Amino acid sequence: MFAVIYAFAAKRLSTMLQVTNIEKSYGKQMLFDGVGFTVNPRERVGLVGRNGHGKSTLFRMILGEEHQDAGTITVPSGYTIGHLSQHIHFTEETVLGEACLALPPNEDHIDETYKAEAILHGLGFTNDDFERPPADLSGGYQVRLNLAKVLVSEPNLLLLDEPTNYLDIVSVRWLIQFLRAWRNEMIIITHDRDFMDSVTTHTMIIHRYKMRKVQGGTQKLYDQILMEEEIYEKTRQNDEKKRKEVEQFINRFRAQATKASAVQSRVKALARHEKLDKLDEIRSLDFKFRSAPFEAKWLMTVEDLSFSFSPDGPALIDGLSFGVGKKDRIAVIGKNGKGKTTLLNLLAREMSPTSGDVKLHPNTKIAYFGQTNINRLRPEKTALQEVMDAHTDCGQGEGRAICGLMMFEGDNALKKVSVLSGGEKSRVLLGKLLVSPANLLMLDEPTNHLDMESIDSLIEAIEAFDGAVIIVTHSELILEAIATKLIVYDNDTVSVFEGTYLDFLERVGWSDEGGVKVKKGKKQNGDQNANRKDAKKMRTAIISDRSKALSALKKKIAALEEEITKLEWDVQQDTQRLLEVTVKGEALNIKKLSQAIRENKSRIDGRFAELQTATNEHDEKAKTFDQQLAELAETT
Repeated sequence: MFAVIYAFAAKRLSTMLQVTNIEKSYGKQMLFDGVGFTVNPRERVGLVGRNGHGKSTLFRMILGEEHQDAGTITVPSGYTIGHLSQHIHFTEETVLGEACLALPPNEDHIDETYKAEAILHGLGFTNDDFERPPADLSGGYQVRLNLAKVLVSEPNLLLLDEPTNYLDIVSVRWLIQFLRAWRNEMIIITHDRDFMDSVTTHTMIIHRYKMRKVQGGTQKLYDQILMEEEIYEKTRQNDEKKRKEVEQFINRFRAQATKASAVQSRVKALARHEKLDKLDEIRSLDFKFRSAPFEAKWLMTVEDLSFSFSPDGPALIDGLSFGVGKKDRIAVIGKNGKGKTTLLNLLAREMSPTSGDVKLHPNTKIAYFGQTNINRLRPEKTALQEVMDAHTDCGQGEGRAICGLMMFEGDNALKKVSVLSGGEKSRVLLGKLLVSPANLLMLDEPTNHLDMESIDSLIEAIEAFDGAVIIVTHSELILEAIATKLIVYDNDTVSVFEGTYLDFLERVGWSDEGGVKVKKGKKQNGDQNANRKDAKKMRTAIISDRSKALSALKKKIAALEEEITKLEWDVQQDTQRLLEVTVKGEALNIKKLSQAIRENKSRIDGRFAELQTATNEHDEKAKTFDQQLAELAETT
């Protein structure tokens, strides 16, 4: 059911959600081992972690839909929790009526209808859609209606699990602004790193069955964990080395009566000293696409392409022309339902145009990742068989290797498609793409089932690919990272934009956000040009101020990190010398080194505190400047 509790807390407490020492396992698979955290007033928390590590399970436990094996989850009396449900159940005759059902009970549904209308508009519904029966909506828009309902309900705690999966890029941009203004608490799961960092105040990660929460964005959290695990591994290696030295001493002098006391002392010390286990390796998607040679200039030429689903129906594509060069990175962007996937199917020659032509060079080799290609996987085949079937030259050894890259190791490669999750099927499709050499990749929303780490690997693979790429995506992270040319669906037209996504936002913009509506043969008027010049000057000034303000903090952070590294090295060296002088029984040196180690550890703690303060200050100032840039973009 649509899980929103319609009641409001009488007053705000210091802690809104408290999770204490919870444990959760499924058979031998552990998810949480003594996990605890709190969500405080007005915190907007991004929840990250690898796929399968328990993010959605945690949401279900907070909602009471699933129970933890141990521990407690506590919320204040009357505290309301709303979540985006994938369960579709509508009772009203119209979309607007259904959305108004979620208005808080103390609000008049007639007077407050504008709230529901504004949210529906932001999520891509038109005025005509308001009077449609919810059952007539597509699956994606039905999920959007559920999202509208949970936003309209204004719960105390908002839980959002992958809210952007069914949204187009314009709706995602609207949702960012809406969630930035959210005044209650929120926990959000999303694979879109930029989206998360744009709307959250804190980031929390499920990592090695534990939970870690910090103020700030994802990069800060990942950097902290990476640094801590590097220090842990160095410490473990040093401890292992010292342990072997002590064991050698014990074995060497065990039989000598004169050394019996010293040997016994080492044995006791060894027993007291906890042995650090090597951290388990956490596998990531790590792959590269195989490129086929291509020497000509153009892989593909599209000439005056038009398409409609019926002779009397509206044209999804009308007179589109462009070329695909051998190094192009072309992103197809725009609202859902406007024809982006249809365009890729036309380019892949899986559909025929109404008019116009798609010309391929004889040496063009296409690898196509399509939204509907999952349905072409055969349920009775294993992941390994599907990968091997993608190319006649693929033997079992190569197939196994590619399955390993796609995180199907060992017997997991022998799982049948019928038992795979949606994300696992997507990885099988990616594996099939890796088998055959290609010089043109066509990717339709390839990130929907990938976690953040896998998306980073995909971006690196695309950047390294020695060929052209055409990608449909709503991820601004990917657009900013790779796109050099755009095919834009906006304002009921489709057009080619020569430039990056940031160039597009600066020079054109989305029509729904007040962007310039470009029409063939018409230029922008003088007022528009003047406004854009003023906005550009203001943007330049904000960027300059941002650089000056953050530069000193970056230098301070770098200096603190360097000092911490040096102090840690000193501690390691002194610890090693302490072991040596302890073996020799040099009391004075033992005292001096012990004191130096204590003092340096105290300094390290102090520098870490300074680093935390400086990093928080940097992140807050960066967020303030980014907010100014976003507000400027809204007004221009």
